[in-house]
Amino acid sequence: MKTQLVSAIQLQELELHEKPVNNNEDKPDKSTASNPTQTYSVEDAVETIGFGRFHILLFVIMGASNIVEAMEIMLLAVVSPEIRCEWHLEDWQVALVSTMVFLGFMVCGVLAGYLADRYGRWTVVFCGFVWSAYFSLLTSFAPTYGWFIFLRSMVGCGVAGVSQGFVLKTEFIPAKHRAFLLPLATIFWMLGSILIIILGMLVVPTLGWRWMIRLSVAPSVILIFLFKFIPESARYHVSAGNLPAAVKTLQKIAKMNRASLPPGILMEPALTERGNWRLLLSPSLRRTTLLLWYSWFVASFAYYGSVLSSSELLEKNLLCVKNADHEHQIKHRQEDGLCYCIPFAYNDYQTLLISAFGEVALVPLNIGLLNLFGRKTSLAVLQLLAAVFFLLINICTTMFGFTVLFFLIRSLVSMNFNVVYIYTAEVYPTVARSLGMGFCTSFSRIGGMIAPFIAQVLMSHSVIAALCPFSVACFICGLGNFLLPIETKGRALLQTH
Repeated sequence: MKTQLVSAIQLQELELHEKPVNNNEDKPDKSTASNPTQTYSVEDAVETIGFGRFHILLFVIMGASNIVEAMEIMLLAVVSPEIRCEWHLEDWQVALVSTMVFLGFMVCGVLAGYLADRYGRWTVVFCGFVWSAYFSLLTSFAPTYGWFIFLRSMVGCGVAGVSQGFVLKTEFIPAKHRAFLLPLATIFWMLGSILIIILGMLVVPTLGWRWMIRLSVAPSVILIFLFKFIPESARYHVSAGNLPAAVKTLQKIAKMNRASLPPGILMEPALTERGNWRLLLSPSLRRTTLLLWYSWFVASFAYYGSVLSSSELLEKNLLCVKNADHEHQIKHRQEDGLCYCIPFAYNDYQTLLISAFGEVALVPLNIGLLNLFGRKTSLAVLQLLAAVFFLLINICTTMFGFTVLFFLIRSLVSMNFNVVYIYTAEVYPTVARSLGMGFCTSFSRIGGMIAPFIAQVLMSHSVIAALCPFSVACFICGLGNFLLPIETKGRALLQTH
């Protein structure tokens, strides 16, 4: 520790001699005129530097990672009718595809979180990009259904690493800007959803679903080259005891933002308990962790339930159908040796596009809730409203009414996902932030694994029986969120608990 501290002091003293004045003004830089005995933390540096050009670059590049993640997940809703036809799949086999993707995400989510806390956020996210792009491309060459679900589960593992980008992004953003910038990332998720739907609309009817997957890999490849412009988290460097690297990162950000570091030297102790899962269940965090695990389960359960339900209702023409007959339960049959399939029509793609816009339509409301009422109340209100709207889908209405209802549901469940992401990243300390996020995302994928069997299999037999579980889960979760013991609105990110 002494060696690291001396190295950091020597590095900063050398820079003081080399840069006696500010590059932008003739006045001395605050950091250069400081007393060398003064100290500051990473939190102080992040808040002092403030928001600037670096954060715009961070927002765009990390937002692009949301596009990649959304395309890989939403691809399942678009490709389901096609693989059902090609391999003559039953409902449960189609649902198993989504389940295997989320299984890969669940298994690798905790591992990705542990590795990110131990070896750095940047490395895990970058490897996640490469891994998911590689296996997604291989999926387009899958010769059989078995190979398809195996390769998609491998894609889920890669996406688990990509999701750690949210932690990397959060650790660079000043506290007062988090409630505004992080919900705006929904725009990129919406763009990913829209892009894959448009690809399905344009490519599937002409070139087939395999070429749609190949073209969907392009954003991942581009992002691999852009990601080099994002540095490793300074908070991670400090927790690992690498103060010179943390100082270098903070100076780079300050230079891009045309700002100065706080006066003094960076000094924080190295943390030896990085990636220790026991911290998540320590007395101060136990109730928060358990409630968050259920909140993440419901967030994913409701989100993918809404996505797959809308796809299934459209594909099987189940609007206003109380008890589906045999015709609604069969998606392919043999007629004179030919396979008769029911792919998405243009209007079905159009409805999916409109519902995807719902994910950003209420972002201003999302930002307002976070700033006015905080994270806990926002989570509770959004879950309770989602519970009500899941029940309203059972009302027999026109296609326009159906589209409006799913538009609102997608808005609510998307906002809830935003808030639970933000709250989780803020409530856990740096030593366990990525691991905490990894455990939470793994629990969310359990919800994602169950959702297809309800939204796609049970939907064929009873629409109301398929929608009630989503409503009940959201209602219970909404009440449970009132019991969260910690409000993180305006609170600094903690290094340790």
